[in-house]
Amino acid sequence: MAKSKGMGVGTWVIMALLILSLGGFGITQFGQSASSVAEVGDVEISANEYARAVQNQMNAFQQQTQQPVNFETAQALGLDRVALGQLITRAALENETQRVGLSAGDAIVGEEIRNIPSFQGLSGDFDRQNYELALRQNGMNVRDFEDTVRADLATGLLRRAVGAGLATPDVFTDTLFNHARERRDVTWARLTEADLAAPIAEPTDAELTTYHTENEAAFTRPETKKIRYTWVTPDMLAPEIEVDDAQLQALYDARIDEFVQPERRLVERLIFSTSQSATDASERLIAGEVTFDELVVERGLSLDAVDLGDVTEADLGSAGAGVFALDGPGVTAPLPSDLGPALYRMNGILAAENISFEDARDTLRPEAAADRARRLIGDMVPDVEDLLAGGADMTLVAERTDLVEGAIDWNTDVFDGVAAYAAFRAAAAQTQPGGFGEVIMLDDGGIVTLTVEAVEEPALRPLDEVREDVVAGWQRAATQAALTAQAEALAEEIRGGREMAALRLALETNRGLTRDGFVEGTPPAFVSTLFDLELNEVTVLSADGDAWLVRLDTISPADGDAPDAQALKDAFKAETAQTFSNAITNAFTQTLVEQADADINATAIQAVNSSAFLNAGAHGGN
Repeated sequence: MAKSKGMGVGTWVIMALLILSLGGFGITQFGQSASSVAEVGDVEISANEYARAVQNQMNAFQQQTQQPVNFETAQALGLDRVALGQLITRAALENETQRVGLSAGDAIVGEEIRNIPSFQGLSGDFDRQNYELALRQNGMNVRDFEDTVRADLATGLLRRAVGAGLATPDVFTDTLFNHARERRDVTWARLTEADLAAPIAEPTDAELTTYHTENEAAFTRPETKKIRYTWVTPDMLAPEIEVDDAQLQALYDARIDEFVQPERRLVERLIFSTSQSATDASERLIAGEVTFDELVVERGLSLDAVDLGDVTEADLGSAGAGVFALDGPGVTAPLPSDLGPALYRMNGILAAENISFEDARDTLRPEAAADRARRLIGDMVPDVEDLLAGGADMTLVAERTDLVEGAIDWNTDVFDGVAAYAAFRAAAAQTQPGGFGEVIMLDDGGIVTLTVEAVEEPALRPLDEVREDVVAGWQRAATQAALTAQAEALAEEIRGGREMAALRLALETNRGLTRDGFVEGTPPAFVSTLFDLELNEVTVLSADGDAWLVRLDTISPADGDAPDAQALKDAFKAETAQTFSNAITNAFTQTLVEQADADINATAIQAVNSSAFLNAGAHGGN
């Protein structure tokens, strides 16, 4: 039976880059097995291939989200099914290439492999020894890998052949171009709470109750986890830590540059090629014929390019004395620099600082205590990990260590206390009841451990708990309804012949709007609604407590002779042709999958899902 590796050539390039790291997961455990997870026609998908494909999906997800993902989460996200689906699709294509006798020659296969960076030596040329070693570490052999590349080249050729030669008809391009580039002129006014004809009355309890129940999504508490935790931070320990003057003096001495600083100047330096050119520029400045900024431009430079920032007299070398002789902002006469004669503009004086140890002591003491606290917390980690490994609950951890126990009802809306830490929120989101506790490092040097005791399903919060939010929502809705009614009445007046300008509203006019346009101060549906209106039609929009009165003034056809028109049409033709090609190729591939009638081995898949390989990946390694 023919055997497929089921991976695209591009995927194998990526896989080659990952070979060494994947070898660390014991991936070779499947290499000795003849079992497969699926058969598509005459093509077999091995357990090894499926394991790699799932790990690739997990790695890609981790890179996208910057969060570790275990296999349980990957399954919940459907990553294992995505991996299997991709393998079945590729196997169906390979099965078709075998049926029609399509293959890639040795020369093309060799060139493809030689171009994979992971198989190249220091010189950039293909290195046979690196190639064979990398494959061995990944539990593969040369023959199987080259068969894979050959098959993938053939399936790529098949896909290109199916989708090749498609072009977008001109009438299709012109029709959609005219649709997309049609323009509108519009006049509109926004009605806000200040425009109300009468103030909104206070809501009754019955009205609030109705609003609360009819808008329960806005007042529903998300899934909530009841969490017990222990934690300690440097701020919690620092007040109890004694820091003596010897430690503070050592810290002061190590950071002396922060406390003792000489006078500095804000300086710009404009360098010239010769002393004469620098002198000529200085004379023009003195005569008022030119400014320093204009000299910078004449030299083809920007002000950023000549800015030295704040510098000391020593920083300026032999020019320091001249610059520091200025008692206010100004430009020096030509002075030397390492790069040639220069004019120096001094823009400000930063006074010298000399903060004594006595004056700095109170600033240094909490910093030193916090630093000591961070080291102490680091020393606690092994003991806390040992307690957790022995099955200790949060109460016992708090009794045996300096960690403080706490409880929190946590959901995605909670950011108070320990939930202010991103690391805690990430761990809380992933942890389920019965999960093993672990030490979580916080970004300020603290640590936290947690267990989830229960998970409460989403529930509507009681009215009394969210009364303020319900009142605000009701008032916003009532205001919007009243303003919408006012706007509708005004719209009727305009439809009856009244001039919009006579309505005593703040009118706005926008011209030449296209379908992808945006008008600040309008609701999201403003532009799309505009393109549904007839000429001179008036309508009313409402959102977020406000209302808008809108009139379409003009409809202008697309300008096919505009400078960018042909370029837009050409780009659209190419993009549409590619879209057609992809759609036809995908339909062809799906048909092959359906006709091949894939035979999936659920037992083999379960064995891989329970394997040490995916267990290793479950801890975030890659």
